[in-house]
Parts: sequence; structure tokens; C-alpha cells
Amino acid sequence: MPSYDICVLGLGYIGLPTSSIFATRGKKVLGVDVVPSVVETINAGRIHIEEPDLDVLVRAAVQSGNLRAATAPSSADTFIIAVPTPFKAVADNPRAPDLAYVESATRSVASVVEPGNLVILESTSPVGTTELMREWLADELKKIGRDVAVDTLLFAHCPERILPGQMLKELVSNDRIAGGLTPEASQRARDLYRCFCTGEIVLTDARTAEMAKLTENSFRDVNIAFANELSIICEKLNIDVWELISLANRHPRVKILQPGPGVGGHCIAVDPWFIVAAAPQETRLIRTAREVNDGKPHHVIAKVKARADRFKAPVIACLGLAFKPDIDDMRESPAVEIVEHLAHDKVGRILAVEPHVRALPKSLQGKVELCSAQDAVSRADIVVLLVNHRAFSAIDRTLLRDKVIIDTRGFWR
Repeated sequence: MPSYDICVLGLGYIGLPTSSIFATRGKKVLGVDVVPSVVETINAGRIHIEEPDLDVLVRAAVQSGNLRAATAPSSADTFIIAVPTPFKAVADNPRAPDLAYVESATRSVASVVEPGNLVILESTSPVGTTELMREWLADELKKIGRDVAVDTLLFAHCPERILPGQMLKELVSNDRIAGGLTPEASQRARDLYRCFCTGEIVLTDARTAEMAKLTENSFRDVNIAFANELSIICEKLNIDVWELISLANRHPRVKILQPGPGVGGHCIAVDPWFIVAAAPQETRLIRTAREVNDGKPHHVIAKVKARADRFKAPVIACLGLAFKPDIDDMRESPAVEIVEHLAHDKVGRILAVEPHVRALPKSLQGKVELCSAQDAVSRADIVVLLVNHRAFSAIDRTLLRDKVIIDTRGFWR
């Protein structure tokens, strides 16, 4: 008998909530992470990432005895891979998909996998990755001399669609895609997620499932790029972009998104490039949208520098470092990029405010001072609103008098 019902590889923003919710629904779950401190934290019933109510869920899962963390996998009926898929630079592409973590996690289960096991990829990945997993596992089984035929295993891609800050709610209620390399794999994956998912679970093949997740985030990226481009045009024409969008959205078939300082996170800022890498000649619109959004931080930086020229030794308060409101996740954050450039270019004394973290990312340590919103705004000549955290609503508006305000979110309109 397998040691566990489910073995989840990767205990980050996706793997930890997924492991915990399975465990609270009665599944015996082993969560695997290569970072020993993460394993120790979870086994103590605590969390290493910020997400509303996740601490309660993890504590309940661990105390029930259904969730345990380790640094290596054990035998299980199902293996779920939820590891990062970042970029890597290759000769002709600085943003090529890096599947090293997925490959490493896949190969790591070769010593414990058994015929009939289901292997699920949750990580957002380029089209064809689930097929590559099958090849990697076959190769590793051969290398270590295990007599397990890869044809006896089932492989599926089941991408998550959850929003940081609402993960636990959306993990349960959102519709889900189960895309197998075979119909049986799709059905097995659907049956597994039914234990907690109240949304519809739609069956398809693995390639379509992979492309569906990339398409969802590319759609949003293109629409955000339209809003960001509008904001730059309106600035040039002396028009309030937020009023403009509000008026345009009164049309019953128009729904323009909100502009900002760029696009961050490990989904929208990353996934479109996976499509571009797969079809570089056919992705003109997707590539251009990505370039518009990648260029928006530099527009904000230029704006700050222009205002800073008015001061002999400007003090600049940058409010927010996360990639979206009310979370601690700074992956691919345009706010972090902006602050890094301002510090590197010595534009002035930089005060950073991020109420959801206790320490600055390594790229800012020693270059930027982390302080409270009240302190930063009081001391600053220039206040740059980068993230519309709810906490910033408490800032005393009288402190903003006589300050130069650069509001990239329309927060103080």
C-alpha cells in the first residue's frame, strides 16, 4: 500500500494551499519542498507565505495528522507537481521557459512511483510540458534500473486559476480543467479534485489544458496593456485616464481594465512569453502587449526623475512593493523594479513602504530604507503610490499637502 494518497512537490503559493485543502478533506498528504526551513515551518503547523486564513487551514491539516512535510517524496497514489517555471536566458531569447524545477521534481519521483499512479502537473507551463514529464520519468526509471513501465502511469495537466488574497475561496469554487495525456488520466484527475472543488471540472487533453492557462493570462495582459497605453496617451493629452475609463465603461459592451505601474506576479507577467517562445512569428499582438506592460515601469521611473530634478536632495517615498494589493508576493513586481532603478540611479533617498513584509528583498537591502507609511510620507518630498494596499487608506491626507504626488493607481484621485 502506498504511504500517502497524494504527494505534492513544491510547497509555495500553490502547493501549500492545495496540500492543506486535500488534507482537510480526509486525504493523507505528503508535501515536499527542497528548503528544510519550509518543511520545519509546516510540520510545526505554521506558514511561510502570507495568505488570508491559510495559517488556520495548515494548522488544522497538520494537527489532523493528514498533512506532513518532507524534503523527499514517498510512495503515493497521486503525485502533484507545483514548482516554479521561471525564465532563463538562451542565445536568442532572454525569456525562454526554464523547466528545470519541473524536470527535477518529475525525476525525483522515479524511485517511488508505481504502476497505476497518477502524475499531475499544476505548474503553469509551455505547451508540451506534460509530454516532456512522461519522457523525463521514463528516462529516470531506466537510469535507476526500476522495472516500472511509463505506459502504466497516467499523466495530466490541471492548472490552477486562483487569485492571491482569495486563494482558499477560489481553490474550491473556481471551474477547473483536467487535461490528460489519455482520457483515463483526465477522468482520474477530475475524480481527485472533486473531493473539494465545487466548480465544474472540464475534461480535455494535456496540450489544450496547458494552452488554456496561458491564454487566460495573455488575454488579461493584452487588456491591461490597452489600459496602460491609454494612461500614457492621456498623460500627454492632459486627460484623467481613470475618469476616461469610467466613462468608456458605461458602454454596455466595453470593460476596460485599470492602468498601473506595470504588470507583475508569476502568471500574467510570465505566461504570455511562453506562447511567444512557442510561436514567435505568430504572436505579434501578445508580444506587443507584453512590451507595453514591461515598458510601463520605465515610464514611471522617468516621471519620478523629472520631478526629483526640482530638489537638491530629494526624499522619495515609494508606497508598495508587492505585485498586487493586500498580499506579500513580490514576484515579477513592477513596484520592486521601479524602486531598484531609482536606488541604482541615486535619484534620491528612497523610503520603501510594504506593510505585508518584515524585510526588503535582497536586491533592495542596504540601498533603500523600509519604514512605515506615516514615517515615509512625513519625511518625503515625493510620494509615489505603486500599490493600492487597503492599509494606505489610513494615511493622513494632510501629510500629502505640499508633496509631489505620483499616483500610478488612481488611489488619491
